[in-house]
Amino acid sequence: MRRGITATALVAALALAATACGSDDKSDGSSKSSGELSGTVTWWDTSTVGSEDKVFKKIAEDFEKQHPKVDVKYVNVPFGEAQNKFKNAAQSGSGAPDVIRSEVAWTPEFADLGYLAPLDGTPALQKADDFLKQAAASTKYNGKTYAVPQVIDSMGIFYNKKIFKEAGVEVPTTVEQLKTVSKKIKEKTGKTGLYLRGDDAYWFLSFLYGEGGDLVDASTKSVTVDNPEGVKAMKVVKDLVDSGAAKTDATDGWENMQSSFKDGKVAMIINGPWAVADTYAGAEFKDKANLGVAPVPAGSAAQGAPQGGHNLAVYAGSKNLDASYAFVDYMTSTKTQAQVTKELNLLPTRTSAYSQEAVVDNEIVGFFKPVVETAVERPWIPETGSLFAPLVTEYTKVLTGQTTPEKAAKATGDSYRKLLKGWK
Repeated sequence: MRRGITATALVAALALAATACGSDDKSDGSSKSSGELSGTVTWWDTSTVGSEDKVFKKIAEDFEKQHPKVDVKYVNVPFGEAQNKFKNAAQSGSGAPDVIRSEVAWTPEFADLGYLAPLDGTPALQKADDFLKQAAASTKYNGKTYAVPQVIDSMGIFYNKKIFKEAGVEVPTTVEQLKTVSKKIKEKTGKTGLYLRGDDAYWFLSFLYGEGGDLVDASTKSVTVDNPEGVKAMKVVKDLVDSGAAKTDATDGWENMQSSFKDGKVAMIINGPWAVADTYAGAEFKDKANLGVAPVPAGSAAQGAPQGGHNLAVYAGSKNLDASYAFVDYMTSTKTQAQVTKELNLLPTRTSAYSQEAVVDNEIVGFFKPVVETAVERPWIPETGSLFAPLVTEYTKVLTGQTTPEKAAKATGDSYRKLLKGWK
């Protein structure tokens, strides 16, 4: 992690090279003398291609209609590549966007590195008190605000109501019930109960929280992933696969999971509101009423799901800060958030948006709002986004039988202590 002097030096370099390090070498900046915004705003959107991206691109075009002299250069960057791609571009001072859709855990890291513009007192951060407290938490670092919350989310069980009816089972509320239900589904229908994504450790968090564990404890600067609770969580997911209650994968997890569920090959998946639009596109869910959503089954200690979401952040080296601020404000306004909910079933981050008709009447929001309110926050430290790389390596190895839960937890803990200097 590059911190301290390196981050300070970068900010100085950005200031000295302002004419050479913008998001678009052809950008002509913005015109304030005329009182009218102009120039190019390059936006890196990390939303799902084929569903979410179409909606966000259209909203960006609507912003252009309000500001005819502003050209929003929309770029969809694959979510799995965006974090490192942005860091590389910002560090080199070439090719970074003016605005990035940042996963909540990336924001403190980017801010710590000096790559983001502080937004307090700028047009980007309007009516800050209107944002949900848990959504705003990830946007702050060292007493300043470096992003604006765009959407907030958590996870639940998506289930196929027709398969459940055919098997004569109810929605499981515990992991033990999940195993029983999956067994009955297999016996009655020949289908697998659960598709457990095995190439992304974010899907492991609900099981970790369910056993009373966590990745780290930032308040005491302690690594906790290798505590007994972490080992037990690894055993839980391994048992789900070994028992046949779940099938998994080591690569292409998103595509494998979604296609299996949409085609009716599995009865359940764990996912969030960001997956609803794509799920509805499946053959099994032409009748949207066939999709059921329920809380992630509880473990032996608790029922827990991670708090997630996305923020919009402005690159510190942007040549067009004024238009970038205005764009972020537009994309996170109450009206825009209600539109996103209506078209994509994503949860707003503004309290005022929850009184809008499109949000009040949305069943997916009705389910996920209380889940979000009780979701487990990740530690908002610069290293949070880096905690998943060592974890997913060991998580995948456990699910595919390449290591034991004990060894996996220990290896992950050892990696964390190397990353988090001075932590216990």
